[in-house]
Amino acid sequence: MALLSVASTLKLSRTSTIPCVGFGVYESGLGKETQNAVHWALEAGYRHIDTATVYRNEKDVGLAVKNSGIPREDIFVTTKLQESDQGYESTLSALETSLAKLKMDYVDLYLIHSPLRGKKLRLDSWKALEELKRSGKAKNIGVSNFGVHHLQQLLDHCEIKPAVNQIEITPYLQRNDIAKFCQEHDILIEAYSPLTRGEKLQDAPLVSVAEHYNKSTAQVLIRWALQKGYVPLPKSVTKSRIVSNADVFDFTLSEEDMAVLDSLDEHFVTEWDPTVCE
Repeated sequence: MALLSVASTLKLSRTSTIPCVGFGVYESGLGKETQNAVHWALEAGYRHIDTATVYRNEKDVGLAVKNSGIPREDIFVTTKLQESDQGYESTLSALETSLAKLKMDYVDLYLIHSPLRGKKLRLDSWKALEELKRSGKAKNIGVSNFGVHHLQQLLDHCEIKPAVNQIEITPYLQRNDIAKFCQEHDILIEAYSPLTRGEKLQDAPLVSVAEHYNKSTAQVLIRWALQKGYVPLPKSVTKSRIVSNADVFDFTLSEEDMAVLDSLDEHFVTEWDPTVCE
């Protein structure tokens, strides 16, 4: 399936697709900052918005989606279960709370935000997510920040397997073990912090590749993720950057340049790494 824009879709399950680039709102401020950012993203062609309970901006995402005039079914909305809400009954309640804030009847993807809190609560929460999928309140379900051992535990006990594992992944943090496991089990990887939170945008090898295509280093990082088969989730509250981050479909990184980027892996974690917890 050719990817022609940020709204182009990838297969997510037998019945679902997902836009190939998502717009993240982590650390976007409450009120107008988030509302404007989502408005600009939708205006620029994004049709995939990624929020979470812990971001505290679900209400603003919902307002921006509603005010866009775009039919709800044309926008893919993700939110996430925060750690303090893990557990069967509390998970069911948590999504109801999120839906009320979003003013939506369903989300397109509901994720367990991290594996923290331990195996029992993870598995209890997953049973609730399976129920939410059966009810239609979550069209798809998945996880975030899960390592291989967390995913294996889930696969050993689940009735519905996770459609997605959302993890931090960049050329500087490639997590090949997790990526390989997800590929083998048909679990789509969403790449958060695909721009290294700005930390590597001036790195000389990356700059050299970007100059070859007359693109920004941010655009090259997003393109790398797409060519790996991941769904990158760039975030910004600046209109020009939101637009620029969507402009990654008029070039293809060569095998040689992909190899250069693949050589940059240094396990560079920008903030936290729950994939290694028990």
